[in-house]
Amino acid sequence: MLKYSSIYVAGHRGMVGSAVCRRLQAEPGIRLVTRNRADLDLEDHVRVDDFFRQERPEMVVFAAARVGGIHANNTYPVEFLTENLNAQLATITSAFRHGVKRFLFLGSTCIYPRMANQPITEDQLLTGPLEQTNEAYALAKICGLKLCEYYRRQHGVLFHSAMPTNLYGPGDNYHPQHSHVLPALILRFHSAKQNDVPSVAIWGTGEPRREFLFVDDMADAIVHLLSLENPPDWVNVGSGKDRSILELARLVAKVVGFQGAIETDPSKPDGTPRKLTSIRLLESTGWSPTTDLEDGVRRTYADFLRRIESNSLRSV
Repeated sequence: MLKYSSIYVAGHRGMVGSAVCRRLQAEPGIRLVTRNRADLDLEDHVRVDDFFRQERPEMVVFAAARVGGIHANNTYPVEFLTENLNAQLATITSAFRHGVKRFLFLGSTCIYPRMANQPITEDQLLTGPLEQTNEAYALAKICGLKLCEYYRRQHGVLFHSAMPTNLYGPGDNYHPQHSHVLPALILRFHSAKQNDVPSVAIWGTGEPRREFLFVDDMADAIVHLLSLENPPDWVNVGSGKDRSILELARLVAKVVGFQGAIETDPSKPDGTPRKLTSIRLLESTGWSPTTDLEDGVRRTYADFLRRIESNSLRSV
């Protein structure tokens, strides 16, 4: 049972935010508060402050962010840094000013050093250089995490953070250039299958290893964290398992039904060699993921097909 009933979910139309809303709707007595970007631009400090003054939510889940894959992060670092910083600062400060009792900030495991020891524990934050291809986004998320930590330390409010690994699932973004690796592979293999393309090339060598978590598991972890009386300042949320990008590509091809060749393109960047999180801290609080990767990919592809059929596939 959650202590507070009025919850504002920032970014409710995104993959993570919509999963959080689905999960919170299963909780008794919850009043969900949401706003579309047209109604509330989170970078507009004045409008954000007016929103909190009028709505007075007791709890906030901050799932809003400008996100993207390697290409988008590497091409638009100014936007990834400034847009995320502005939205975070406006929301966190206004939430405190207007009496929000609990604030859960969602970051990313890209906050950790590029060559962090594996699996990555929470105490490795700020112990080494970041991965250059997504440094701007990581810096913004570190600032949000630290601002919540400082509010908690200085003012005694329950502002805390969760650092999810690579998320995927229903409602993902399938932009051909700006999406993350798993939805990008689904789109690429589906298109190749539909058009009888004999081979598909994936970025890089295929050797880097990545961890993936189904977004509905992430939403369940968020509700679990919100129920804790004394959560960690920040905690990793992941599956605790990883596989190579080439292995992932083979799995996606299998689920999609693509039977052609899979090639690698070493001229494209690999990114961080390996990024596997330790989820021991989260497990010690009583939560573990339940969706295995193949089942999650099948559910994601089924959602992808439904959205194509209804002309509602997200591609931004």
